[in-house]
Amino acid sequence: MIQKLKNQKQILQKLGIERLNEMQEEAKLAIGATSETVLLSPTGTGKTLAFLLPLIAELNPEVDQVQLLIIVPSRELAIQIEQVTRSIGSGYKIHAAYGGQSFNTDRQALKHPPAILIGTPGRLADHLRRNTFETHEIQRLVLDEFDKSLEVGFEGEMKEILSLLPAVEKKVLTSATQGVEMPDFLGLSPKAITVNYLDSQRNNLRIKAIVSPEKDKLKTLVDALIHLGNAPGIIFCNFKDTISRVSDYLKEHGIAHGCFYGGMEQRDRELSLLKFRNGTHQLLLATDLAARGIDVPEIEFIIHYHLPHRLEEFTHRNGRTARMQKEGTAYVLHWRNERLPDFIPTLEEEYLLDKDNPESSPWETISISGGRKDKISKGDIAGLFFKQGGIAKAHLGNIEIKNDQSFVAVHHSEVATMIDKLNKTRLKKTKIVLRKV
Repeated sequence: MIQKLKNQKQILQKLGIERLNEMQEEAKLAIGATSETVLLSPTGTGKTLAFLLPLIAELNPEVDQVQLLIIVPSRELAIQIEQVTRSIGSGYKIHAAYGGQSFNTDRQALKHPPAILIGTPGRLADHLRRNTFETHEIQRLVLDEFDKSLEVGFEGEMKEILSLLPAVEKKVLTSATQGVEMPDFLGLSPKAITVNYLDSQRNNLRIKAIVSPEKDKLKTLVDALIHLGNAPGIIFCNFKDTISRVSDYLKEHGIAHGCFYGGMEQRDRELSLLKFRNGTHQLLLATDLAARGIDVPEIEFIIHYHLPHRLEEFTHRNGRTARMQKEGTAYVLHWRNERLPDFIPTLEEEYLLDKDNPESSPWETISISGGRKDKISKGDIAGLFFKQGGIAKAHLGNIEIKNDQSFVAVHHSEVATMIDKLNKTRLKKTKIVLRKV
């Protein structure tokens, strides 16, 4: 028997949140009171929690089939929502299905159906064609960042999926974009309630210019990163080829970073984000793939190494910082003689100060060959490192559990010792292998 969902106060305490923001409160009320809700709010304002809280509270613990289906445009967003859902601690089984992950992994997970299924349109449509899960108990449907799914060519799969959901009673659509046209196949009635927070002011976001005296901006980028110090930030480029060139230059100047773009293998993309979250890397060099729908820590700044072509992308990139009432700065790095697009406002210039190179991150990442399928928890891993490894609490960082693997941030001074002490020991009856990644 699944315990009833904890009350909201307990959930927020578990998530480290004092209270829901205004948008989340309004969305929760609307979703609870109506069958169709369109939630429009900027990136980083907490839309995931806004729809999860009321929808999970409505699930039936006696039903052993999929009850809540969440459709998302990207693998990273699927993973992010899965992590947020697990962190709530509802007791319901959850699974995320997406391309780049073994289809057999999905098939095994769906043999004992999760109450909450999250997935990308292509992978979900594939499962429905193969009848790997039942749809007759799916009464609640979320189309998260639905406009992005349409934009990247998933319209056919979304039509197919919606046509195969006979029991849906409640729909929630979310977007961070204003003025999106609702396609007919979404089947929204004129009575759908719209919760619109896109026009709310983001007074905690500053936008500044960093001016490069040379057309090639690489040296100015390094100077800017030294000026900004050892703080978490994302550098946005328009092309993966540019990322390769910038990455090589940063390596030459001893600036640690991760990369994130569409051409990377899925495992490498996930590992890059994981290292960014746990502090192994303070900087992420990325394309617009990272502009929305990824789970990253509080970002103090973003840098537009290249400017996007449209205001919409500019807004989404900026939404990675100044999130959830925190302050942040978006920097436009441009050549002195470069003509900026009309959507860029008049900017105050940030003058770069001469500073020493910031200290590199003290954290490194160790992988462990065991995960959720082995019934391994964060507490199990922490206990292993404290009791058998003898590590100080201050030297053990963020722990993340995946289905068949886990990752832990460890102070660089302890990495070799921990691997030597703990490699090939047993954890929950599983012999584990540790290695630095």
